[in-house]
Amino acid sequence: MSKPPGGAGRTVDVPPGAQAPERHPAAPAPGEPVPSHYARCFACGDDTAGLAMSVVAGEGVNVVARFTVTGRHQGAPGLAHGGLLAAAFDEALGSLQWLLQVPSVTARLQTDFLRPVPVGSTVHIDARVLGRLGRRIWSCAEGRLGSAGGPVVVTAAALFVVVPLEHFSEHGRPAEVLAARDDDRVRHTVRSFEVNP
Repeated sequence: MSKPPGGAGRTVDVPPGAQAPERHPAAPAPGEPVPSHYARCFACGDDTAGLAMSVVAGEGVNVVARFTVTGRHQGAPGLAHGGLLAAAFDEALGSLQWLLQVPSVTARLQTDFLRPVPVGSTVHIDARVLGRLGRRIWSCAEGRLGSAGGPVVVTAAALFVVVPLEHFSEHGRPAEVLAARDDDRVRHTVRSFEVNP
């Protein structure tokens, strides 16, 4: 069993036999931005009205992400919507796959909301991979309010499953799949990932 980086919130059951994976040699170096996987992604894309998250590679197999809550992200008046916070954590945890260089999808995401997150505040998310066994990858994250040393507001645990690249073309809407194939950034992403890990 493992806890998120600061030890708050949910424990993560990583099964016996799971190994801590190593960072792929082609992964972004520590301190480098982790690129968006798709320009129209709600969380990390640059041409949507989404979350506009920034993600930076950390040491080892971890990333640090930032998300600023705006008026568009409200649930209760003046407070972040829990579903949008969960989406931010899903993106931060999904960005870990850049460090492993394997395409994967979220199979399970569990979040614990420990404190309210006001509009105008920035959540700093520290996410890391705990273990991998076959196609399954376990990870966890915690989000702190205002700075990397602020109070913990959300913790999350996730299970990702490695999929072949064809998963996205087979299940995505054809118009978007074709547009993504014409996007140089997406073609670079596809070339960088191993097709059959």
